[in-house]
Amino acid sequence: MAEQEVIKHTKKVYNVWKGPTSFWHKLKEFLLEIFIIVFAISLSLWFHNRSEHNHQQAEVKNFLLGLKKDLTADIAEMEEDKRNYFHQRDAFKYINSVKLGEAFDPDSLAVHYRWVMISTILHPNNGRFEGFKSAGKIGNIENDSLQNDIMDLYQENIPDLLSSSNGYVSRKGNLFEYIQENNKRLTDSTSNIAEILNTEQAHNICGLLTFTDEITTRYEMALQRMKRVIQLINKEYSLTDVESVVLKDK
Repeated sequence: MAEQEVIKHTKKVYNVWKGPTSFWHKLKEFLLEIFIIVFAISLSLWFHNRSEHNHQQAEVKNFLLGLKKDLTADIAEMEEDKRNYFHQRDAFKYINSVKLGEAFDPDSLAVHYRWVMISTILHPNNGRFEGFKSAGKIGNIENDSLQNDIMDLYQENIPDLLSSSNGYVSRKGNLFEYIQENNKRLTDSTSNIAEILNTEQAHNICGLLTFTDEITTRYEMALQRMKRVIQLINKEYSLTDVESVVLKDK
């Protein structure tokens, strides 16, 4: 519609200059028509930009609400992961507390051994973020604090956490390999695992595995960032669901 108006008034401008009226009348008509043309173009651009902006913000809202679901699932997993690392720390501290040549308490070893053989690795739900970022749409998030927290979470907190946990799992892999190489079945129900864990080499590996503070600290930093992102999303769209209250109280 705006294009038709521009064409119509452009023709009118042409006809004004070709008309028999005086120069000043032509100038007056000319300026009026130019003003109408400029106004029509400006109005058309405004409506187009407004429509484009509304579309972008609808995409942003859809992304952020989906991201909230991803983060809620990640928080549940990460809280459990963090507890697992505390158990693993305690297990290796117990093993290292037994002096070389001394016997393990069978009941205590049974309690801690399951944590010796467990590896905990975070699998973040980051596909939605990576897709939105790859499409160049992160900049469409108008809340700068929210945008920065999301970027910091996925480009700093989570990579730092994965770096720490992957290193830990790699060190634990050395213990798994050592146990596998030396494991022997003594009877149908017993093995020499206590003897293996009481060796010098196992003692040294387990000593390194008592250090989980860096990992749990990075878990906590990522968790706090995730909860802050959820709170900002709730605030952005005036959400007051039960989930947000629970997260806030944690």
